[in-house]
Amino acid sequence: MTETIAELAAAVRGICPSGSRVLLGIAGAPGAGKTTLAEALVAELGARAASVPMDGFHLADVSLERLGLLGRKGAPETFDAHGYARLLRTLRERPAHTVFAPGFERDLEQPLAAAIGVDPDVEVIITEGNYLLLDAWAEARAELDAVWFVQQDAAVRRSRLIARHEQFGKSPAAARAWVEAVDEPNARLVEATATRADRVIRLDDERPG
Repeated sequence: MTETIAELAAAVRGICPSGSRVLLGIAGAPGAGKTTLAEALVAELGARAASVPMDGFHLADVSLERLGLLGRKGAPETFDAHGYARLLRTLRERPAHTVFAPGFERDLEQPLAAAIGVDPDVEVIITEGNYLLLDAWAEARAELDAVWFVQQDAAVRRSRLIARHEQFGKSPAAARAWVEAVDEPNARLVEATATRADRVIRLDDERPG
């Protein structure tokens, strides 16, 4: 990454006029480093910044099973894109009360209702997710002031994904199979949207983990 976190934080502050709430999206393929970047930016921006990931809008396994999509968990059609857009719209309106958003519990691999609270005085909201620049997410994209795209060395990204799947219970063989069958097709779909981003950030200096 050529820019420092401080430089990127300054760029976030400059997206909207002072006093306006900024909604920044960070897109990128699975394992590219979106969460790491979002958390670093929030830490740099301070108490009046918050992270609201798209991951909270995963469909629960019970819904995925009913729809026949459990084996494709993480693909675009396994998220509630419209619910996510409605949340962003509410955050854009900046009501005079705390807005609660769902999170995602990695140990359970399930969304967790009302896990994130965004207070009225929060000035910068960073939301990250794979699919923010896909056509099917246009409703959500319309609520964002800008979308940045994170790119990562493909081998590093795949290694990171395999390690993540193993950490949360898959065998090494099952982790590799899932990455090839599910994550990599999703990654190719997402990478094709990079040209739509307002800014592309390369993290090729990062390493797995």
